Amino acid sequence: MAEKSCVKRLQKEYRALCKEPVSHVVARPSPNDILEWHYVLEGSEGTPFAGGYYYGKIKFPPEYPYKPPGIRMITPNGRFMTQKKICLSMSDFHPESWNPMWSVSSILTGLLSFMMDNSPTTGSVNTTVSEKLRLAKASLAFNCKNPTFRKLFPEYVDKHNKQQQLVSEHLSPESPQGENSKPETEKVVNSSGKDVKKVDTLRNTRRNQKQSFPTWMMLLLVSIFGIVMALPLLQL
Repeated sequence: MAEKSCVKRLQKEYRALCKEPVSHVVARPSPNDILEWHYVLEGSEGTPFAGGYYYGKIKFPPEYPYKPPGIRMITPNGRFMTQKKICLSMSDFHPESWNPMWSVSSILTGLLSFMMDNSPTTGSVNTTVSEKLRLAKASLAFNCKNPTFRKLFPEYVDKHNKQQQLVSEHLSPESPQGENSKPETEKVVNSSGKDVKKVDTLRNTRRNQKQSFPTWMMLLLVSIFGIVMALPLLQL
């Protein structure tokens, strides 16, 4: 059970965090256990973590602030192992370097800064930039499958739902009514069909003209030839 001074300290820090939020960090205690905090780190722009939302937990000892907390990350991220304690100077891996003046805000700020670094430590992993980018893109969807995350961070669930809605609308746009509702390919085919009909008509006309021209010439030549042959008979 948490000591009374520990509970007061954590309650005070939560009020301070709500009043002055830390950039790229959201943290809230569990409704049933003030010693267990849940956090979300937002990936910084210009890094492989940009666009990522990294969910994790901080477990405070009953003796806090005189003893450091344990820190874990739940979201796959390409920097730290999931569900494993992360080694930081502000975590229970190094109680000798813990400073009771540090707070939840300073712990999470230090964690975010260390995440953007490449320094190896206990609980870290080595992955490529492309893998980190892929995990960042999939992070919000992964988090929203977690019931505790959905309960504590409804604003991120709403964000994910809006993103899904935009993707759905982009893939399945509403078709306008009337003639304009025909697909562009169909319009092109129709237009091409009309052009083909016009070309065929012109070809048929020219073919008929070519066929009728020799007939008229034949009749005219026969008539002239007949007249020429009949002239001597008329003179008789």
